[in-house]
Amino acid sequence: MMIRPIFFRTALLSLFLLVLCSCTAPSPPVTPPPAAEIDPIADILGGAVQKDESLAKMGFSTQVGAFKQLDNAVRLERLLTQRGVDAYYFRHESGLYKVRFGNHPNYDAARYEAESLRKQGIVSRFFIVTPENYAAAKIKHSGRGDLRRELVATARRFLGVPYRWGGEDRKNGFDCSGLTMVSYRLNGLNLPRNSRAQFKAGRYVSKKNLQPGDLVFFATKGGKRVTHVGMYAGHGKFIHAPRTGKTVRVASLSSRFFKRTYVGGRTYL
Repeated sequence: MMIRPIFFRTALLSLFLLVLCSCTAPSPPVTPPPAAEIDPIADILGGAVQKDESLAKMGFSTQVGAFKQLDNAVRLERLLTQRGVDAYYFRHESGLYKVRFGNHPNYDAARYEAESLRKQGIVSRFFIVTPENYAAAKIKHSGRGDLRRELVATARRFLGVPYRWGGEDRKNGFDCSGLTMVSYRLNGLNLPRNSRAQFKAGRYVSKKNLQPGDLVFFATKGGKRVTHVGMYAGHGKFIHAPRTGKTVRVASLSSRFFKRTYVGGRTYL
């Protein structure tokens, strides 16, 4: 005799839940995200280009030397490289040549590497460059300054220098990627070493939208394979190291050779 009341209560509860659910607002349609700007070169070169990632910031590095002669800085850089140390030389604002190496997550790791090399007699005096010392960090913290201008100014320090980079592009007869890599790293952005990796690390930018500090890439060996890179300096000009032993110089994107071999532009900022 108790079955009927239980049945009616169950039926009423089910009807109430049905009415409640019918009053719930329908879910809005899912809007697909806007399509990313298409890079017409990426597929040709065999791989998509990063769209949302920025270059990693430089950590703690070590700086050594103050050479008047370029050869002395080159010799030290190559000595460090032979020992597996990530080193590069550069022309300081003072006109002297110096060497930096390492990219560590903390001060102690950088100092340990430097002290080890000092005990081996490879380096003498040194100081640790902290992340806060780089232009990228200073500009971000203060809100003052122009990182693009700093990048171009750094590249300009090499003008007239017979750039003798020992980077990974030397098999192609070019030192170009060393120039761009050093210019970025000295300002606190960890740009890869070779030109093809630099191309893949950046975001596509059309030639008409290039800004100072962006990089421009060329296929100087024919085809579409990237073999050369320079830094865009504005007004259709770029700074580059033509090849080993030649001096760093300014060239024009409108010149016949570079117009014919142009592959594309990349931005990292």
